[in-house]
Amino acid sequence: MATSKDYRLGEFTFPRGWFMIADAQELNTHKPLAVRFFGKDFALYRGRATGKVILLDAYCPHMKTHLAAPNNTSYVVIDGGGSNVEGDGIRCPYHAWRFGADGKCDDIPYHQGPIPAAACVKSWTVVESLGAIWVWHDPEGGEPEWAHPSLPQWDDPSWVRGHWDHLGMLNQHPQEVVDNIVDYGHLSPIHGSTVERYENEFKGHNAIQRQCGGHRTLVGSDPANSTLYTDTVYHGPGVLISMLTGMFETALLIMHTPVDDGSVKVWHSLIVKSPGGNAQVNTSDLVAARQFQESSRLAFAQDFEVWTNKAPCLNGLFIPSDGPFMKARIWYKQFYNPRAKKSEYLEQCEGLYVPRGATPYSERGAAAMTEAAA
Repeated sequence: MATSKDYRLGEFTFPRGWFMIADAQELNTHKPLAVRFFGKDFALYRGRATGKVILLDAYCPHMKTHLAAPNNTSYVVIDGGGSNVEGDGIRCPYHAWRFGADGKCDDIPYHQGPIPAAACVKSWTVVESLGAIWVWHDPEGGEPEWAHPSLPQWDDPSWVRGHWDHLGMLNQHPQEVVDNIVDYGHLSPIHGSTVERYENEFKGHNAIQRQCGGHRTLVGSDPANSTLYTDTVYHGPGVLISMLTGMFETALLIMHTPVDDGSVKVWHSLIVKSPGGNAQVNTSDLVAARQFQESSRLAFAQDFEVWTNKAPCLNGLFIPSDGPFMKARIWYKQFYNPRAKKSEYLEQCEGLYVPRGATPYSERGAAAMTEAAA
């Protein structure tokens, strides 16, 4: 299992950005959820007082008890109706110390006197959006650099909300997943695509892929729906949103979050525009959207199967017709290094790129291709 150091990404083991850490459906009860990401254990729960989602470091500073690990025998849990969540706080099941949403201990039942200032755990910036829970992760501890993932389609009744497909763990470094944004050469062998136009662009925290053409897994071979147009954007290192038009108007969501150094957890979902205008009253539109999400999941599974069985690509034998792999890897490095160094990486990669032999997607892409050839 290759690590961030093996890929020579930079100063940090884990990147800066917004990351998905749970399906919101997993917090439908007041039981806390034990999760692990970025090489750390966390306690994730929904407060009983306000319903807001709270993420704390997992281990009580008193004797290092996990605050969210399943427990059915502690009377803290039994007397709490099967949960140690109390108000917007959480009690340790071992000695009943209570930590508020800010991570500070605010009650020790058997203790007289002031609570030690060191009796605290870190509270993380989390947001609930798109039916998921998102955390801002920053090795430097800074405030969010860009907005959390959201889409206006989520609240539009003419769009069908998808469910989150839990694709599980992938024992590969996220670099292998991010490489896919520029992998022009895999589209035909893996997905049966007949790419008509293609280009990549890097701009700030966004890595963009624009393309159109056939796609056997998603749209089949029906001539009336044979062309799929995609505008795919990485919003930071772990949030991919692709706007698709063709068979349906769709927002495709693929999220991956580092678990340990060299492994990620992956989710997939779709939001599909209802051809009839309101899927709440049109059952056939709802069924069609669910079927299209399954087709999309199968398309992504084609990539996932290859990633599961490949060796780490530490020094790829990239050719000009592959796509701008090295530019993408430079773009990715900005998240593994201090913000103060971000411009150093962007100066080396920002711009439009078209693989050798491909037809540019846009006029700007054509101009960039002409300039590169001059």
